[in-house]
Amino acid sequence: MSQAADVIKHGNRNSEPFERQKLHKSIVAVCLSVRTPRGQAETTAHSVCDEVVAWLQNKDEVTSQDIRIITAKRLKRFQPEAAYLYEQHNIII
Repeated sequence: MSQAADVIKHGNRNSEPFERQKLHKSIVAVCLSVRTPRGQAETTAHSVCDEVVAWLQNKDEVTSQDIRIITAKRLKRFQPEAAYLYEQHNIII
């Protein structure tokens, strides 16, 4: 399945192709940071990535912030604590 969307990074008008694996890795990391067991973190990341990819299908270009918002919304159903951290990542750091 090919992703149609390019992602515009914050503060940069250059775009890059969406990378599912990059998103998956970040979701697993945030789930692990709230002590979710690794297997559950992987399953959650897979489900959330599927939903984000489906959301991207009709889009040519999105911002990294768009991806962060939609990912946090989807993640909230599975892991509310992780979703909060994911949403706040740029604010906290």
